Amino acid sequence: MRRRSRKGGWRAAVTVILTLALVAAWVLFEDRIGPRPEMTEVASSFGLCGEGWGACVVDGDTVRIGERRIRLTGFDAPEMDGACEAERVKARDARTALHQWLSQGRFSWTGGQDPPRDRYGRELRAAYRGGEKLADHMIDAGLAEGDGWMGNVNWCR
Repeated sequence: MRRRSRKGGWRAAVTVILTLALVAAWVLFEDRIGPRPEMTEVASSFGLCGEGWGACVVDGDTVRIGERRIRLTGFDAPEMDGACEAERVKARDARTALHQWLSQGRFSWTGGQDPPRDRYGRELRAAYRGGEKLADHMIDAGLAEGDGWMGNVNWCR
């Protein structure tokens, strides 16, 4: 007769117990972890602001749709009216990169019908396409920094 290993049965029992504990923790503490953000699909075609588009790219991290101003979150791009020529050049490159990313077709962003707003009244939204986060794309391209609105990045170094 062969003996069954007690180790295998014990490991299986521990795995089941841990799985149940994780599921229970998720159910009990979901409100503390936070709800998943409400995603909205965007199918607008974006031009560059000033060229007569209803939806347009203002700079490397801001777009407009009609009167709505949307600050894309998760990164900080240089300012078009930056402190030095190096910042202004990088800002134009960031605006172009954002325009190209948006021009690749449909994407989704967070915020739902009533998104949070910044102190300037802009909607705050994180944009995604497939598994790619726009913030990661801009940062990886060297056209943005940080993981949020920093406001103190020195682009003139």
